[in-house]
Amino acid sequence: MNKQLLFIKRPIGAADASTWSLEENPIPEIKEGQILVKQHYISLDPAMRGWMNEGKSYIAPMEIGSVMRAGSVGEVVATKNPKFKIGQYVAGTGGVQQYAVTDGKGYYQVDPQIAPLPMYIGTLGMPGMTAYFGITEVAKVKEGETVLVSGAAGAVGSIVGQVAKIKGCKVVGIAGGPDKCKYVVEELGFDACIDYKNENVASRFKEECPKGIDIYFDNVGGEILEIALSRLRMHARIVICGAISQYNNKTKIKGPSNYLSLLVNRASMTGMVVFDYADRYAEGAQILGGWLAKGKLKSREDVYEGIENFPETYNRLFSGEKMGKLVLKVIED
Repeated sequence: MNKQLLFIKRPIGAADASTWSLEENPIPEIKEGQILVKQHYISLDPAMRGWMNEGKSYIAPMEIGSVMRAGSVGEVVATKNPKFKIGQYVAGTGGVQQYAVTDGKGYYQVDPQIAPLPMYIGTLGMPGMTAYFGITEVAKVKEGETVLVSGAAGAVGSIVGQVAKIKGCKVVGIAGGPDKCKYVVEELGFDACIDYKNENVASRFKEECPKGIDIYFDNVGGEILEIALSRLRMHARIVICGAISQYNNKTKIKGPSNYLSLLVNRASMTGMVVFDYADRYAEGAQILGGWLAKGKLKSREDVYEGIENFPETYNRLFSGEKMGKLVLKVIED
């Protein structure tokens, strides 16, 4: 039998247990061209909240009754596709279920001997690719610049800041709570970290970035984006990667009011969607993997167990009760 988490109700505000239904269904027989993947881990990402909404976005909304969309990594246990062999490990978008049937499109082979499986849906997966291409291609980071990163202890922000340090920048993070700020500075090597829960963010901005910022990599939106706009240097770049502070709003998303700072400083604000770089994922993974091997880059996965615990684990994305990449183990090794 296959345990599956089905999406049964579009949430208004925060998603809760009533948003999904956990069911057991027979594992389907595969057809020609398909493979069956025994999924070990699934990825939990803030973007999931947006996928539940009805309406136009960068990806089609999930349909009611469908398996909850999620990145995943697991083992091929049956195949009628010549591109895949039994025993291979693959990563793709298998959804929140223990077994996934797919034609293999969008799946790629991974090696658990090179890196732990959860890392392939973290630093070597979509979050890592988002961070790498976001800071290097969208922000076009340059040596000597000052980079500000929100969500600095998260899956994307933690990699963004480390890559910026590797590129020779001053990097200031923003995170919630002293433990996360300590982790960002002492373990990840950021120059400083602002605790938005316990410090005056605007005052700390001025203290840590007295000459302003060249790049703001935004994962949270809201008030912090507003403050960052007031600290831009000439020709600064803002990368809009996410807005987790706004995802569970029951009213309209709050946008910045001082956007004319972009005009005054000849700055830019650009949206970033990682799927635009899908044909370059191998390139990004090779570079990030090289830095990991040399100890220049650190990866942290926060792993929880049990597909039945998905709702509780998902809520950690928004409560802040996690460190690094949030991962759920859905089946025994």
